[in-house]
Amino acid sequence: MSLEARVREGGLLRERAPVVVLLSGGPDSVCLLDVAVRIAGAPAVTALHVAYGLRDDAGEDEAVCRAVCERLGVPLAVHRPGSPAGNVQNWARDERYAAAARLAGARDADVAAGHTATDQVETVLYRLAASPGRRALLGMRERDGRLVRPLLRAWREETEAWCAEAALPWREDPSNASDRYARNRARHHLVPALRELHPAAERNVLRTLELLRDEAAVLDAAVAAALEDAGTPPAVERLRALPPALARLAVQRLADAAGGPAVGHRTAEILALHEDGALDVGGGLRARVDEGRLAFVPTPPRVRT
Repeated sequence: MSLEARVREGGLLRERAPVVVLLSGGPDSVCLLDVAVRIAGAPAVTALHVAYGLRDDAGEDEAVCRAVCERLGVPLAVHRPGSPAGNVQNWARDERYAAAARLAGARDADVAAGHTATDQVETVLYRLAASPGRRALLGMRERDGRLVRPLLRAWREETEAWCAEAALPWREDPSNASDRYARNRARHHLVPALRELHPAAERNVLRTLELLRDEAAVLDAAVAAALEDAGTPPAVERLRALPPALARLAVQRLADAAGGPAVGHRTAEILALHEDGALDVGGGLRARVDEGRLAFVPTPPRVRT
């Protein structure tokens, strides 16, 4: 099945449905923009390029984006954020999605990102190495609110081939070649090593992800039922009585709802709390037992003496 046919089958891009395409100038986003135009039609498509200005040659990225948009008859919006703050990658991601949300909200549109199956494999491997828990193995969703990822069924080499066949210009971000970033190290070293072990390694990772997503739906239903039975907030004694795996997932669900970090590996500590007991779990959250019930609450500020 062709790349375009797979995207059509996914249903994330639809005829005349408005969409904002995140356009970096790389082959994945250029391919996505062209496919979006073919499926939704040029009048429904808007491209967004975020000009971070972090590289001396960043203007060439914008020039490529303008050339592609002119060729495809798509308007281009350019967002120029201020100076980065904190972690540069996190700052860049936040700026990109915030700008996209504003643009999409004004057009009642979805936001399409050019993540591919290759990115999915790299993301799963990176998360598996960097954080414990099954969430690491579930990867990126095809839809997350307004955000859609129509190319998750296509591989990176396919997007490059698409652009070459369509004679569309594209430009590779030089930072993608640097091992400074953890994800790049996974791309340059871990994935090739797995491919040497088995030529179908990447496809096997994706197939495993699909199976885990199916099983996750069953587990999520079981967790929801267990928490409903335990009350709101849940009684600690009810959680302690659950099978260990189900108790761990229930505790993690509670932490997720509070915007917390991965805490499943600390389930035993959390459920061992007695009345008025508390445990800081990171991410600005504290597990607390009050009247026999467990809740995750903000960690109070330290009192300076």
